[in-house]
Amino acid sequence: MKKILISAVVVAASLSTISAVAGDAAMGKSKSAVCAACHMADGNSVNPLWPKLAGQHEGYIVKQLKEFKSTARKDPIMLGQVAALTEEDMDNLAAYFSTQTLKGGEADPALVEAGKLLYTTGNAKQGVAACASCHAPNGLGNPAANFPAIAGQHTVYAEKQLKAFRDGSRANDVNTMMQDVASNLSDADVKAVASYIQGLR
Repeated sequence: MKKILISAVVVAASLSTISAVAGDAAMGKSKSAVCAACHMADGNSVNPLWPKLAGQHEGYIVKQLKEFKSTARKDPIMLGQVAALTEEDMDNLAAYFSTQTLKGGEADPALVEAGKLLYTTGNAKQGVAACASCHAPNGLGNPAANFPAIAGQHTVYAEKQLKAFRDGSRANDVNTMMQDVASNLSDADVKAVASYIQGLR
């Protein structure tokens, strides 16, 4: 828990270094046809394995695209998709998808109570910080800190990413913040909080 809090302080202290993304949404739309094959034209993917991009913060989208290209975040499909993208393309795509309206989902009623508890208060005994402290109570994230919006994200996708942070196969988080949190989550915890995230609006 102490390490998580220290990491949060470090991130907060470095916010002044985060620059705003200034993409052109119209240009991004014209470039988004390939993305639409998986993420759909409006960024609301229907396959639960692929993330919804609609309404996501521009800076976060750009960060992920750059890290797929540099292989700091590994995904063979995305590596192929970003290979030819310029930084301007990435800015424009981010601007386009950030302006789209997210279509929310529903949480599993059987998991809501457990998921809400983890999301809103965490679990001090396990060393798990509340998700809401970075991603906001409504799941809309914190664009200034580049913490992503996660409300309405597919349960399957959220669960996959939490497990990837937990086992270290995804390690592109700032100061290992997500890896530290996820390392203390059980499979049941992951499933519950991922389901709760899907139901956030």
